[in-house]
Amino acid sequence: MAEAEKVEVVIVGAGLAGLACAYHLAAAGLEVLVIERGDFPGSKNVTGGRLYLHPLRSFFPHLWEEAPLERHVTKERLTAMGKGSSVTVELSSERFKEKPYHSHTILRAKFDPWLAERAAQKGAIIVPKSRVDDLLWQEGRVIGIVASEAEIHADVVVAADGAFSFMVEKAGLGKRRKPQDYAVGAKEVIELTSGAIEERFGLSHGEGAAQLFFGSLTEGMFGGGFLYTNIDTISLGVVVGINALMEKEPGFELHRLLDSFKERPEVKPLIEGGHPVEYSAHIVPEGGLESMPQVYGHGILVVGDAAGLALNTGLIVRGMDFALASGALAAQTIMEAKKRNDFSPASLSRYEELLKESFVLKGLETFREVPRFLQNPRLFNLYPQALSESLERLMWIGEEPKEKISTTLWREARRAFRFSAVRDLLRVWRI
Repeated sequence: MAEAEKVEVVIVGAGLAGLACAYHLAAAGLEVLVIERGDFPGSKNVTGGRLYLHPLRSFFPHLWEEAPLERHVTKERLTAMGKGSSVTVELSSERFKEKPYHSHTILRAKFDPWLAERAAQKGAIIVPKSRVDDLLWQEGRVIGIVASEAEIHADVVVAADGAFSFMVEKAGLGKRRKPQDYAVGAKEVIELTSGAIEERFGLSHGEGAAQLFFGSLTEGMFGGGFLYTNIDTISLGVVVGINALMEKEPGFELHRLLDSFKERPEVKPLIEGGHPVEYSAHIVPEGGLESMPQVYGHGILVVGDAAGLALNTGLIVRGMDFALASGALAAQTIMEAKKRNDFSPASLSRYEELLKESFVLKGLETFREVPRFLQNPRLFNLYPQALSESLERLMWIGEEPKEKISTTLWREARRAFRFSAVRDLLRVWRI
């Protein structure tokens, strides 16, 4: 084994959380080493999608004007899919068009290398193509890592190694998570001209749309679809709960859902003539507050997806803003601990306090019940189908005289929404 090196902070993972932490620490003059398994930052961070900026402006007040953002989102769409029909609700708001913009679509293959470069300019050292194999311990304290057979010592190790964090397990900071605490997504980035995107979605120059889908596209499984418009590409994908996939027929392949999703009449015209330029799969945390590990230990902090910091309310999906904020708060904790020269659990527990004071854990606390609510299969088969069929009957004109609207609605409600719907409605009030 090579002779041990020593830095003040080692960060494992060059995703948004790890790079945000590195950026702030390096700007404060600390020695920071970021170890990334991928070929470069962003090569494995393929989630793409959408970044909410307002919660982050105080953490990164000078970055957003120069960041490689795609389109600012001015249209929100939600589509409930039945087997042969669907219902789409669209919100277009002038408020979304006001500067500073509420949210932007981004491509991680562009954004992550840019953020890595900014961290490097502040003094962080980023080493790609390196795998971390283990933690180093001394008298019950994490004192570094083993990477590519080299020992690297540090005052603090930051675990930013994603949803399946082996560092959390190695450090004994969390119970083993269950399959229902994760989902897997498959995504394509489809190239289209800016003009085609703006014409198909009714957008002006620079404006973007975000669309979420649920219902029959996941064949009754927990999950859904997403579509985000970038400058000259569309990010399109499906996400399905791992537990639901395990209970599905043996050998079920996720890409089959994505292929079928692309052929749906609600989607096909939007991507017609486009060319896929990227395909990827990614694990995301879905367990919410209940599945979070302990986020601090003796000489170690946990950030981003590794800490389970993601939120799916069914209407809004958040994770990237949580990751960036958690990295910044971890950096603040480390800087305070450095002044005291104290990296004990009592000192590093400050990180959990900061998370609780921030929008991150406040948001997860508010929607604590959502992960269990979204495990209800009726949300992905019965209700989308019933909603689509009910509206279809209201709009259909046949040979017979049209009955009263109230009569149609009452019959459809009795047919589709039985006692189980009352229980589900009561649960809605809890979220």
